[in-house]
Amino acid sequence: MSNAELNELKQKYVAAGAASPATAFADRAENAEIWDADGNRFIDFAGGIGVLNVGHRHPKVVAAVKAQLDKVMHTCQTVMPYEGYVKVAEKLSHLVPVRGHAKVMLANSGAEALENAVKIARAATGRSNVICFDGGYHGRTFYTMAMNGKVAPYQTDFGPMPGTVFRAPYPVSYHGVSEDEALRGLKMTLKTDANPKDTAAIVLEPVLGEGGFYPASKSFLEKIREICDEHGMLMIIDEVQSGFGRTGKMFAIEHSGVEPDIMTMAKSMADGMPISAVVGTDKVMDASGPNSLGGTYTGSPTACAAALAVMEVFEEENILEKSRTLGEKLAARFGEWQTKFDCIDNVRNMGAMAAFELVSNKTDRTPNPELAAALCKKAREEGLILLSCGMYGNTIRFLMPVTIEDSVLNEGLDIIESCLESLV
Repeated sequence: MSNAELNELKQKYVAAGAASPATAFADRAENAEIWDADGNRFIDFAGGIGVLNVGHRHPKVVAAVKAQLDKVMHTCQTVMPYEGYVKVAEKLSHLVPVRGHAKVMLANSGAEALENAVKIARAATGRSNVICFDGGYHGRTFYTMAMNGKVAPYQTDFGPMPGTVFRAPYPVSYHGVSEDEALRGLKMTLKTDANPKDTAAIVLEPVLGEGGFYPASKSFLEKIREICDEHGMLMIIDEVQSGFGRTGKMFAIEHSGVEPDIMTMAKSMADGMPISAVVGTDKVMDASGPNSLGGTYTGSPTACAAALAVMEVFEEENILEKSRTLGEKLAARFGEWQTKFDCIDNVRNMGAMAAFELVSNKTDRTPNPELAAALCKKAREEGLILLSCGMYGNTIRFLMPVTIEDSVLNEGLDIIESCLESLV
């Protein structure tokens, strides 16, 4: 079917809240390129929102899924378990830098992982409160919506959010929130809203995802660890977007050396197959009763096969080094643009998790979300898929596959530069 025919069906049958505004429909993809239903080629700088760090349809992952399809597609691991689930758990327990011996539960999505992380923290502590941060994003289920540090579009239209979720400032010095101010805000939250003795966990992203790609400093993460230890609260690190090689390490928290009690992950864990994980200290993970965690499709055989293949690809193809190298290339180009264009400011990257701000005034750091939207629209028209994000909607973020070929990378960056020249 053509793009036009598919759009007609979309308008008629897909709920407005779930329908993509994009009018091109993906037909096939390879590494960092997508071809739509009409045969048009796009360079993919979005990676399915950070899902495709090893590229569209990595051959090793495709082969692993096909092989699994010839064996078992589904049993529900709580009814009859299978090798893939326990092998993924074993691999993750050795990869994830939580305190002590790690245990694992698998789920389907990042939101499910966060929901279960909170359940586990409540069971382990006997407490109910959770503290999250401004700008954080944790999902679209009801409790994770309440955890999000941004109202629109995630909470709009859906009525009252669940209680026992409290907020603290995230340190973004560029927008006027220093590390000291963020810590003062957290301590005030503990004094005025979330009594420590009733608070199960502090949940944060080591690098804000939807909130703008701002990394938390080593010292800030160390202080969060200290505060959690002081009050007997658990530290939950959300690596759904920053994990699996995006920042040049397997997990962003590794840059700090801090060991959390629980970590969540999803997205690039299985190169597009739906899977997520909660990994935590064994005593914490074992706190809830029998059959208290799980779901019909959690850790499906095909998704587990894909996840195991992804972890092999990381070892065989040195994906972490490729992420660091990609980050260096992006940083160099961003630096040129910051000098060339008055609208570009605050270029930054942690490995290949890279971004810059679009502003109307560098002196006042005035966000320009209209330009960000125009750039993404213009880039799409020129064959490049590009995403914005951030509390002010003015951050351009880069989530292309880490495996992107240099020629494709440079072609995409050239499109951005050309679009900026035409827009400003």
